[in-house]
Amino acid sequence: MPAMAPFLDIQEQTSIKTKVMDNTKKWRGLLFAAALTLSGVLTGVSASAQGIDSTVQKAGHKIEKAGHKAASTASKGASAVADKVYKGKEGPNGETVYIDKKDRKYYIDEKGKKVRLKEEEIRDKTDTDGDGK
Repeated sequence: MPAMAPFLDIQEQTSIKTKVMDNTKKWRGLLFAAALTLSGVLTGVSASAQGIDSTVQKAGHKIEKAGHKAASTASKGASAVADKVYKGKEGPNGETVYIDKKDRKYYIDEKGKKVRLKEEEIRDKTDTDGDGK
């Protein structure tokens, strides 16, 4: 604290000290309020970012599913052109069965991957429309 002027009486010096102390308390209070406000804002931003993360994650899953579907469709199209379809037969869950050049049987899964089949996994196609033909 600066040295008080020697020409001021005690009462004036006390008055100045009181004003300085009051201003210091006001500034401390303002700084404290600002710190609280800033921490509240940052907490809100963090919570908002978590909401964005989950939204991005959900969108990522949907994009991934669409990618698997596209890969599956492309693989089925390529297999239908390059390999033979095993007519009258289906895979374990009703999938179309293909035969490659080396006489290996397979089907295309939901991710577009070739899944090799053993003879016991291949079955006759079931009648799905119910007309018996």
